[in-house]
Amino acid sequence: MRDERKNEIKVGITVVLGLIILLWILGWAKNFTLHSNDREVKVSFNNVAGLEVGDNVTVNGVRKGFVKSLNVEKARVLVTLTLDGDVELNDDAVFTLNMLDLMGGKRIEIFPGASSEKLDLQKIHNGEFLSDIPSVMAAFGPVQDDLTGLLKDIRITLTSMNKYLTDERMESDVKSSLRNLTEVSRKLNLMIDENRENVKTLTNNTVELTDEAKEFIKMNKDELGESINKINKVLHNTDDLIAKLNKLTDDTIEKENTLGKILYDEKIMTDIFSAINKLNKLTTMLVDQLQGKGIKVDANIF
Repeated sequence: MRDERKNEIKVGITVVLGLIILLWILGWAKNFTLHSNDREVKVSFNNVAGLEVGDNVTVNGVRKGFVKSLNVEKARVLVTLTLDGDVELNDDAVFTLNMLDLMGGKRIEIFPGASSEKLDLQKIHNGEFLSDIPSVMAAFGPVQDDLTGLLKDIRITLTSMNKYLTDERMESDVKSSLRNLTEVSRKLNLMIDENRENVKTLTNNTVELTDEAKEFIKMNKDELGESINKINKVLHNTDDLIAKLNKLTDDTIEKENTLGKILYDEKIMTDIFSAINKLNKLTTMLVDQLQGKGIKVDANIF
């Protein structure tokens, strides 16, 4: 009788422990907690890509909550997150929807931010959906035809290159070019060896010429300096002469000197042209008389 009672007690304890473990597992799976200091954050996404209630919410990679609910509101999806009470979010916090693993699971990743102001939990915050593998594959859909055409072009190019490189004539030309290059290199080395002494002599002569030039400059430094000074003086005098000529030209144009007054005074120029015309007439008359009967002069001596 006592043994049966012990067995019943053992069975009862086992059943109770099993129920406790089962409830704990269910609570863990459903993110159920007994404490009530959790906080809720509402985030709006344009696409949740298969996110489900109960999926993990991580803060800087550490699990700190779960997805409580999903509600479709027009073109957006309102996601309600339940976070542990020790999570501190700042006003510049960032919410992203990431791929959990290659099997397609999803999670919400939160970056708390560094602002000095705390996040307003009463507002709805915008989240960002980071592309996962299915989204990337879908994005490549429109360019699939272009990629196919590109691969065909590459295949055709490689085939043409293979035919070109395996051509016997091409192979012969390449070998001939390599032989010619080898021959040129050999002749070049031979020429360098034959003219090594000449090159050395030329180098030595160049060094000697440089040394002599340095010595000449050193010995005639004063004379060269004096010559340069004289050249500078000549250039300075030339500049002065040019300046004076420019002034003379300007004065002439502005009629500020005798030459300008003569050249640019219409009356004087008219008189000069008139005198020249009279002189031409007189000269013409004298020439005609000399070629004719001579010059007739009427003169009274007494």
